[in-house]
Amino acid sequence: MFDGQSVRALRAARKLVEQIPSEMLREQTDVLDAFVPTPMHVLVRFGQWDTILDEPEPETHLPVARSIRHYARALALAATNRIAEAEKEQSQFLEEITKVPETSMLFQNTSRDILAVAEAMVAGEIAYRKQDYPQAFSHLREAVRRDDALNYDEPWGWMQPARHALGALLLEQGQFDEADQVYREDLRRHPHNPWALHGLAEALDQLGLKVESAKIRAEYVAASSRADVSIDRSCYCRLSGYEVEKTE
Repeated sequence: MFDGQSVRALRAARKLVEQIPSEMLREQTDVLDAFVPTPMHVLVRFGQWDTILDEPEPETHLPVARSIRHYARALALAATNRIAEAEKEQSQFLEEITKVPETSMLFQNTSRDILAVAEAMVAGEIAYRKQDYPQAFSHLREAVRRDDALNYDEPWGWMQPARHALGALLLEQGQFDEADQVYREDLRRHPHNPWALHGLAEALDQLGLKVESAKIRAEYVAASSRADVSIDRSCYCRLSGYEVEKTE
């Protein structure tokens, strides 16, 4: 179920799309198509799998939006252990991205470069649900590499940092040392991000580094003080949460 901040985020994303006149969208698809799937990114960020599966299919002249819908549906189906259906969506995603013209852009990045991150994310999360963890983490590390290679933009070209998924699943598999490094690097790039701070605090807890964990925990509390979303993992692709204590 959505809580306050996530509801507002989805509402704002839908309003953004609603403000694009349909005629303009048809005439300026190269510069507007990539804005259309913004609600899908929000739904992935907050793990709203059922809502994702209920989202309507974009029109055929919007290959970026259609690609992101297949990406989000593949993640939702994988997370709900419907692997064969997830792989079908993955195939449809791969087919749809071939229709994205090289001229399609989102600010300073091509849509194809952005969708390359999604391609690796889908492959990684499906492999993870098939319990092929070496392959899953290989794909997710590649997603991180592709995410890092995007040109700097505000807002980011890829909404949810790929490290948030990689770190969350590393933690779930008990690979705490690598998760520690993954979150540290994410925080170097995105200082004070509460999702990454939560993950790093958990990694430090699990590594027994209590003094540093307390410091990161305090940063997490400060960073999330005005949030009305309860963060218990850095990515909802991880199905279990972890409570970071807010007091010593």
